[in-house]
Amino acid sequence: MTLLLAGVTLVSAFGSSFQYGYNVSVINSPAVFMQEFYNHTYLDRKGIPMESSFQTLLWSLTVSMYPLGGFFGSLMVGPLVNKCGRKGTLLINNIFSIVPAILMGTSKVAKTFEAIILSRIIVGVCAGLSSNVVPMYLGEMSPKNLRGAVGVVPQLFITIGILIAQILGLTDILGNVEGWPVLLGLTGIPAVVELLLLPFFPESPRYLLIQKGNEEQARQALKRLRGWDDVDDEIEEMRREDQSEKLEGRLSVFNLFTFRALRWQLISIIVMMMGQQLSGINAIFYYANDIFRSAGVNENNVQYVTVGIGAVNVFMTCVAVFIIESLGRRLLLLAGFGICCVSSAVLTVALNLQATVSWMQYLSIACVIVYIIGHAIGASPIPSVMITEMFLQSSRPAAFMVGGSVHWLCNFTVGLVFLYMVEGLGAYCFLVFCAICLATVIYIFIIVPETKGKTFMEINQSMAKRNKVEIQMDKEKLNDFQPAFETLEQSRTSCSLPALA
Repeated sequence: MTLLLAGVTLVSAFGSSFQYGYNVSVINSPAVFMQEFYNHTYLDRKGIPMESSFQTLLWSLTVSMYPLGGFFGSLMVGPLVNKCGRKGTLLINNIFSIVPAILMGTSKVAKTFEAIILSRIIVGVCAGLSSNVVPMYLGEMSPKNLRGAVGVVPQLFITIGILIAQILGLTDILGNVEGWPVLLGLTGIPAVVELLLLPFFPESPRYLLIQKGNEEQARQALKRLRGWDDVDDEIEEMRREDQSEKLEGRLSVFNLFTFRALRWQLISIIVMMMGQQLSGINAIFYYANDIFRSAGVNENNVQYVTVGIGAVNVFMTCVAVFIIESLGRRLLLLAGFGICCVSSAVLTVALNLQATVSWMQYLSIACVIVYIIGHAIGASPIPSVMITEMFLQSSRPAAFMVGGSVHWLCNFTVGLVFLYMVEGLGAYCFLVFCAICLATVIYIFIIVPETKGKTFMEINQSMAKRNKVEIQMDKEKLNDFQPAFETLEQSRTSCSLPALA
């Protein structure tokens, strides 16, 4: 890995992905103080205390506007990356971080809780864009032998963002009545860093050659990223992909769903993204504090144990960076979802027996830690890597729009229904997550191929048989996806729906 590739990976992951994780966790610790601020502000305006039901509604909006903004951000991915490029989109995206950071940081002084709710949806848009564009940008710039490791780095910085928010949210630091506005406003710092440093790094060479048609700029970018002048093989591979793309044409979201040659790739990313968000990770974090309390952890120390769980998450995601290229994507996905499945089943038993069997409370803690390990090595980081690898240049933005939308809609849905699940099912809700993890494992085992060490064209060729299309790869002239192209042309002539990407 060259210093330039390492630099652009760190800058883009810190400036964008870090904020996603930070804003997921930042409002958890100061929740009580923020709700008191809502009530006091309302009292100053109206002269009467806020009704508890209205306060609950406002807080629910504060929490749920973030994933809703993420969904809207995902819908913006295709148009922005195609028009402004990958790097350009990340630079524009910083607006959606700096503005809400200022609004949230000054909300207490301005005595406006509405600014916080509005800022949560804006910073959600930032997260929706960054969670899709950063893996796309880094995946297109990385050599195939490093593509997986570099692709996991954004998820690593998401977990680091969660951990930093947990640490700064401790009551002794900023998680108190005076410090919470600063805690919320700090999200703008990574955006400023990225805005200052990212312009010095190159645009995606694949974007420059395939979408902009500028081979010279693409060649110069590759030389800088690889650290040597002989980049002819990669340029040739891009040319072959470009020839295939000219047959395929740039795909909108609508056309992606009707494009036979990408049918199983599309189904696979939907299944993996749904499995990622519906596998119970939010439930684990919700139950964690109660599990630690039942094991005898002092109430004042629970927040420190939560930080410890965040540290485990960071450490295991870091491990995934180093093992993904040796073990492969498919094995990590199977192992990750499999561990989550078994942990959820055992945790259900432990939670139901801990009142009668004393050592079950310690088994519950072990299940939480093992579940976090499983999610960190497979379910969390790998799906985004697979989206980058299973789609070619013209279909990749639309694929990220679909994957990102599924990700955020599932996130939003879990936030809405989870408390009702807990109320109705109690600890048995983990059996639902166990079943989802099991179904995801079965699907991955049967359908999803290994993509380690393969070019984008080779990966698409490996999926051709399942999609029942024939791909003929020739060095001089590539007639790729021809049966599917004929289907696409028929759909284009018979339907005049506008493109979504």
